[in-house]
This record gives sequence, structure tokens and C-alpha cells, in this order.
Amino acid sequence: MEHVVWIPSLHRDLTGGVEKVTVEGETVGEIVAALDARFPGIEERLCEEGHIRPYIAVSVNGEISQRGLRHRLTEQSDIHFIPALSGG
Repeated sequence: MEHVVWIPSLHRDLTGGVEKVTVEGETVGEIVAALDARFPGIEERLCEEGHIRPYIAVSVNGEISQRGLRHRLTEQSDIHFIPALSGG
């Protein structure tokens, strides 16, 4: 099943500026692996020790996922990797 993945602006240097891509996978982990196969280095930026990095949230169809890479995708989905905002 294909899913639309929105690439955060911080990571578009790896995608040649591409904002969204269509990727196949049954879990968020498979989506990240497919992204990394197409855009080497993106997995390292999104993941740490087999988990989504602590400062990145995963949104599936507008809802923040608590399951991270294990989130199962049962329908065609829009996936966003949302970096935390910081400031002072």
C-alpha cells in the first residue's frame, strides 16, 4: 500500500528539495527504510537506536502516533515527521 510522506524542511537537503513522496510500507519502520533506500541518510536523521528520535513526532493521518516505528498502517495514509520547535 502506498502512503504520502511529507519531508520536513530540515531534511529536504537529502531529497533534493522534494517536499512529499509516495512510499510503500506496512509500518512506519518500513516507510523509514524505504525513504532511506531512496534518500540515503534520512533514517539516521529520523531514528536513533531503532526508535524515532525523541525530538521528532510521527503523525499518521493527522494524529500523533505513540507507537513510533511499530505503528501499523492499515489504510492509505499521510505521514509527517515533525521536528520539535525550540526557542526562548
